[in-house]
Amino acid sequence: QVQLVESGGGLVQPGGSLRLSCAASRTMITIASMGWYRQAPGKERELVAIITNGRDTNYADSVKGRFTISRDNAKNTVYLQMNSLKPEDTAVYYCNARPSWYTVLEYWGQGTQVTVSS
Repeated sequence: QVQLVESGGGLVQPGGSLRLSCAASRTMITIASMGWYRQAPGKERELVAIITNGRDTNYADSVKGRFTISRDNAKNTVYLQMNSLKPEDTAVYYCNARPSWYTVLEYWGQGTQVTVSS
């Protein structure tokens, strides 16, 4: 069983930066996708950034040019570098991993709070 643990959230001022980390408890033999989602109060959980097939990245329009998703396979960790943060980025951020395209199995972290406010 794989567990995902997020870290790096906190309170930052508009224009600031944070880097979120998501560490897997063990190496997955295959990884179809790893991504970051977020959920703000009163809103649906939405995809922020995702890596598919180990290399292809996609971003929500609202974060393109500001956020970067990356992986460190040796550390079983995925990162979300967030720059030029805006108040609208305030949300709980969740890490997600799907081992295979051929099963419905997926893993979620517990979430880390990001608050952008002056």
